[in-house]
Amino acid sequence: MRRERIRTHLRDGVLDIALGDATMTSRQSAELADLLGECAEDRELRAVLVRSECADFCVGIDDDVRGRRSNGPSPADLLAALRVPVVAVLTGRVESAGLEVALAADVRLAAPDASFRFTEVSQGSLPSWGGTQRLPRVIGQAAALRMILFGDPVTAADALQQGLVHEVVDAPIERAAEYTAQWLSRAPLALEYAKEAVRDGSELRLREGLALEADLNTLLQTSQDRAEGIAAFLGKRTANFRNA
Repeated sequence: MRRERIRTHLRDGVLDIALGDATMTSRQSAELADLLGECAEDRELRAVLVRSECADFCVGIDDDVRGRRSNGPSPADLLAALRVPVVAVLTGRVESAGLEVALAADVRLAAPDASFRFTEVSQGSLPSWGGTQRLPRVIGQAAALRMILFGDPVTAADALQQGLVHEVVDAPIERAAEYTAQWLSRAPLALEYAKEAVRDGSELRLREGLALEADLNTLLQTSQDRAEGIAAFLGKRTANFRNA
């Protein structure tokens, strides 16, 4: 698929995804879903950065997309399912579907001017790209209900206090580059399994989550990257991880 509404750049295993429309059009939604589907199969991919080329990250979806939101996995679902760590750079208005995409990221960095809001209830709808499920898991049920039922904007400062974003920084893109650089120095399998343990384990009972953690640790013990990590530590050198 030729992409017209999304610009991408791949360097050293880090995919930079830049949204080209502040409103999620049907074409942009399809392009994003197609791209993320390809990312799921790319074993060379090490990290993903999602941002916008507009002043606003994303203010929602157009009517054409709204009528087809239930057909297949949403871009937010596909982003959340990626095995590699994902960081979102959030500027301006982050609303409705835009907020749902942001919630699917592992790390959210906000500019001081960022604001967050769900507007669906005022339009006779409700979030349906995972917003009603991911938001309470991030900030708690009471705060999530307030955002969804009232639809009032949340400032970047308040979002940080609630835990909706991880940092508020003047230069979030530069900060995101620091995050991805750190991930490139880590063992890819360890990052993948750590993400799986946290994301999947949070849906399990404690005993089952602990079993998942133990199983993933056992798998890591037999990996080449684990052996390389030990050798690099003992040899006081930088590890050369191979994602194996």
